[in-house]
Amino acid sequence: MSKTISKPSTKIALNGNGHAAPNAAKERLPVMKTYKIFIGGKFPRTESGRYYQPELHAVASAQAGVANVCRSSRKDVRDAVVAARGAFGGWAGRSAFNRGQILYRIGEMLEGRRAQFVHEIMLHGGTREHAEARVSQAIDRWLHYAGWCDKYQALFSSVNPTNSSHFNFSVYEPTGVVGVMAPTGSALLGLVSVIAPVIAGGNTCVVVASESMPLPAVTFTEVLATSDLPGGVVNLLTGFRKELLKPLVAHMDINAVVVADATHDERVMLDTEATCNLKRVVYPKADWTKEEGQSPYFILDTQEVKTTWHPIERGQGGGGGY
Repeated sequence: MSKTISKPSTKIALNGNGHAAPNAAKERLPVMKTYKIFIGGKFPRTESGRYYQPELHAVASAQAGVANVCRSSRKDVRDAVVAARGAFGGWAGRSAFNRGQILYRIGEMLEGRRAQFVHEIMLHGGTREHAEARVSQAIDRWLHYAGWCDKYQALFSSVNPTNSSHFNFSVYEPTGVVGVMAPTGSALLGLVSVIAPVIAGGNTCVVVASESMPLPAVTFTEVLATSDLPGGVVNLLTGFRKELLKPLVAHMDINAVVVADATHDERVMLDTEATCNLKRVVYPKADWTKEEGQSPYFILDTQEVKTTWHPIERGQGGGGGY
């Protein structure tokens, strides 16, 4: 005995020309966006299969719907570190001028997607005026560090005095793979302020986005994925801070960690875990909305000083010793 299943019909009002009337658009369902993580230049889902829903502004999210955000795991941290380590050699080996070109291109693309970032900051509760101001600051700050890529070495490196027949040079080199815990109360500006100085100096990074304001962070990685930035230079995870902070600092292939808004208990844990491979722990403290939130000294936070001795020859057969 066959059954007939009737499908619900969608009524679309037509105007006199047979086209859909303007109010017909109200009948369609919006396409929900899936906010994924970003590892190695790709957008996988978390291996844990978990997700969470950040609290969104009720009025701003009325038409956008609920956002499902990946709840990353320890395995995602490991995958991101592998990708960052694989990209480190190529990124550190590029000329400083070329890194500056790539960062500037990212700034151009951020400018082209202003409206989307403004919308997502408003979803997190900001007013339009607040959102537009923060997006403008984030773009300007990114370009600020793009300009420093090929200048900080000239400013901070040195030729040192010696008491022997040698030249002695001190220059800065990237430390390697850096774990970054983004500021909790800043959706985009704080994120940009901690990522830009890390990669401007030739490092690669694994970033954990703000737990409560992750949407602009994922959209930011979409900009990175379609720019000239090599895959793996920036890897971004979303999820719970308490679940990801310890795996980040305890990973033996991470050379430094930058942790914004660390509590006292977190600092105790971080300082203890960091001793396993003597990684550097940086606690940036600044008002990201002000001038103090940008400085070439933030680049030096994840740099190592390399000192080179070179003998001075004095005529034929005259060496300067060791």
